[in-house]
Amino acid sequence: MARILIIEDEQDLAGLIEYNLRAAGFNPEAANTGAGGLAKARARVPDLVLLDLMLPDISGNEVLRMLKNDPGLRGAPVVIVSAKGQEADRIQGLEMGADDYVVKPFSVRELMLRVKAVLRRADADEGPATQLTAGEIQLDTSRHQVRVKGEEVVLTALEFRLLHTLLERGGRVQTREVLLSDVWGIQAEIHTRTVDTHIKRLREKLGPAGDIIETVRGVGYKLNPP
Repeated sequence: MARILIIEDEQDLAGLIEYNLRAAGFNPEAANTGAGGLAKARARVPDLVLLDLMLPDISGNEVLRMLKNDPGLRGAPVVIVSAKGQEADRIQGLEMGADDYVVKPFSVRELMLRVKAVLRRADADEGPATQLTAGEIQLDTSRHQVRVKGEEVVLTALEFRLLHTLLERGGRVQTREVLLSDVWGIQAEIHTRTVDTHIKRLREKLGPAGDIIETVRGVGYKLNPP
């Protein structure tokens, strides 16, 4: 059973989520503070984290940053569950490395579907090991590692999935809509600007090697293998 860590200070809501996750066949555990959630995650790495942003001790964004900066935890998918529903909040969460964003109040059924979708994507990421190379960029799915000129480049889970998709489809134009569907999954309703933001960040992290990611104006992007 997939272990799901719920970091939520509203105990009634945490209990409701925990009950429904257990009924769906998952193994949930709850923490009502950010520090408590980080401690539980470090004690036993969860298969997925449901994270509220407005916590009583430290902000959910800070918890997310700490999860993604921890080598042992950065691979755990994170779904933000928050009342902060503005587009800017959602984009910020995704840019920081969250895998999905659910706005309160939400349908329990929708939350369960999103949890299952994120876990499916994580399972796909852990499929047969492959190594992809383009120019100075090397991507190893078994290690979840990217190297440029032999030096490791730390990417968020979304950035890794985005680069993996572009490498697999080298030379073929990928529209923003296709990337939203295939990389972000059911987050296809997010404004296409978030794709541009992630491409920009990915290029910056890859340095000059990232120049092989070409913008096809008015359409999307493609990776041009040298």
